[in-house]
Amino acid sequence: MAARGCGGAWRRGWQRGRALSGPAPGPFPRGRRAVACNARGGAVPAGKSGLASWVPVVGLEIHAQISSNSKLFSGSQVQFAAPPNSLVSFFDASLPGTLPVLNRRCVEAAVMTGLALNCSINKKSLFDRKHYFYADLPAGYQITQQRVPLAVNGSLSYSLCTGNKMSQMVKKTVRIKQIQLEQDSGKSLHDDTRSQTLVDLNRAGVGLMEVVMEPDMCCGDEAAAAVRELQLILQTLGSSQAVMAEGQLRVDANVSVHHPGEPYGVRTEVKNINSIRFLAKAVDYEIQRQIEELENGGTILNETRAFDSKLGCTVPMRDKEGKQDYRFMPEPNLPPLILYDAKSLPANMNHQQVINIDWIHERLPDLPSVKREKLVEQYGILPEHSFALLNEDGLAEFYENVLKQTRMKPKRVIGWVLNDLLSYLKQHSLTVKESPVSSFLLADLLNLLEKKEISSTAAKQVLAELWKGEGKTPLEIVKEQKLQLLQDQKELEQICQAVIDRQENE
Repeated sequence: MAARGCGGAWRRGWQRGRALSGPAPGPFPRGRRAVACNARGGAVPAGKSGLASWVPVVGLEIHAQISSNSKLFSGSQVQFAAPPNSLVSFFDASLPGTLPVLNRRCVEAAVMTGLALNCSINKKSLFDRKHYFYADLPAGYQITQQRVPLAVNGSLSYSLCTGNKMSQMVKKTVRIKQIQLEQDSGKSLHDDTRSQTLVDLNRAGVGLMEVVMEPDMCCGDEAAAAVRELQLILQTLGSSQAVMAEGQLRVDANVSVHHPGEPYGVRTEVKNINSIRFLAKAVDYEIQRQIEELENGGTILNETRAFDSKLGCTVPMRDKEGKQDYRFMPEPNLPPLILYDAKSLPANMNHQQVINIDWIHERLPDLPSVKREKLVEQYGILPEHSFALLNEDGLAEFYENVLKQTRMKPKRVIGWVLNDLLSYLKQHSLTVKESPVSSFLLADLLNLLEKKEISSTAAKQVLAELWKGEGKTPLEIVKEQKLQLLQDQKELEQICQAVIDRQENE
């Protein structure tokens, strides 16, 4: 199940938002026309007649699971794929008389994320109850931050490929409306065979950060690029592992279309997207669906939809015609969350009992954008290569470790890492950490190539052998298969003379 977020907060942002320019179209579902924004701005012609112009508007709500050993308000352990209902405290099950205790680690992770996204951190934030009935929400309400969230008014910069070549990239920015702390719900498991639904509360109470983006995007490629950059930032900070396959990063996309100069159209919400690739497809499909519906005289319903990845289309889930009253109220069992900076921290305060915003800010690691700049500046590689290195977890560190152990120039090493090693990893669906070829072995191989003891063709043969993981060194493989280049000029002359003599005799 998705976490239920601050739809009202997002809607207010939607009304104030603005459509920005986007890239050339990416892949679209079969049988549908591509609709995207012009890279220089403005609307794009669409429709059968080609006369009507449409401006797509896309905003995102992203729920990121906080990396913490325990839940947001209880001491229950957080563990993926644990046996059902094995990690549930009395508070998670909402037994009478239980009270929430705020997890310090979750607050620090949210503050760190807010700072990395250029947000203003509220020194005083409030918790609220959001009421609704659902089987996997035993309390009948979710503890969230509706009125005064932890962080507000930030921004996320991301790069987007606008052509067929990776070098054709533009930098874009999406505004961050707010980041709020909230607890996750449980999970409903539907058994169609027995016509029953079972509830697993292991996930109930797990800490989430909801990142609400303003509607500043206009196509699937932009949405996907922004989420990927956010995912890298969260992983760099360690505030979330952000593994979408495990539900640690879930995206709700809000989509509408309108004619230039007119008010925004009716929006639909595509819920619970758990793949960046599916996000791009879902947004592009929904844009095209709305355009076709309006051009054929239909109307767009304010509804929640889901993306069917097998069919490549969005399908209705429920309508939103009647506005749901969540009966927000202040959480009576949690006091205001008070944070400090160096100036406001009282002199007699125990530093271990408070959270210091400045202390967290000083310990922020280099963000992906900074790492890319350093890679380009230090090693002279192309900017697109720096993106490729950081897009694979651990690949940049692998590349730098190879450089430390070889004399080959960085521009040559990057080709072996991206074109050869990475293709092997993708072909066998392995991560960098699972690679049977270590940075030491690759460096050893490249040293043989650099010293001209083997040819490039032979080096690729050796890499293929190393991939088998039989424990042999590159030199051992070279000697076994007699792949060395001959360095002795007299020996070369003798071989050549023997070939000539053989030809004369024939």
